[in-house]
Amino acid sequence: MDLLVEYQSQLLSGTWMTVKLALVSLALALVFGLLGAWAKLSSSRLARRSAEIYTTLVRGVPDLVLILLVFFGGQVAFNWFGYVTGLWDFVEISKFVAGAATIGVIFGAYFTETFRGAIMAIPRGQIEAGISCGMPRQLIFRHIIWPQMVRYALPGFTNNWLVQLKTTALVSVIGLQDLVYNAFTAGRSTGQLFTFMAAAFVIYLILTGISDLVLRAVERRYSRGVVRA
Repeated sequence: MDLLVEYQSQLLSGTWMTVKLALVSLALALVFGLLGAWAKLSSSRLARRSAEIYTTLVRGVPDLVLILLVFFGGQVAFNWFGYVTGLWDFVEISKFVAGAATIGVIFGAYFTETFRGAIMAIPRGQIEAGISCGMPRQLIFRHIIWPQMVRYALPGFTNNWLVQLKTTALVSVIGLQDLVYNAFTAGRSTGQLFTFMAAAFVIYLILTGISDLVLRAVERRYSRGVVRA
């Protein structure tokens, strides 16, 4: 216990890095998810095919492979493009940016299917009723599609978010000082690896527990007035 108190600043900074990484990657995943759902439901064949390739490709490759590919291969490709075009000499992609972008793209593919299923669950007659009343698209989306889409998507969203929060641990392999990296470093330097990994275990449980409580409250809010079978 004394070791945990001694290294508490290192554990707290790693926890904060994990939370920041999870939130930034979540924002990116939501953008990719909404765009992907729109593309899959679009009347454009090109948009549907592009979204299908995106989700199939991302979900078919291990997350760790994609993180390593983006961090190492992406940096080489980015600087090669800058050299060929003469726009820049050398730019180093930060570990945080590489990790957040990769996780955001990965879970954007999962959110695509979550949002697509939620939108398809909305009765078509409600949207047609809005159109017949002369409501513009923005108003239909804000008052008909969005509230119901959130309610239908929340169970899948909760599951994806909890998995995404734990997936942030993979960025430790590229040297980002997140919770796992700092706990492993402290445990290796003190010879008490189990103690610090157990501390990381407890911290992740606390983070996922808080997330679950918050999302359950959001689900109750969007489910007001809904009669459950």
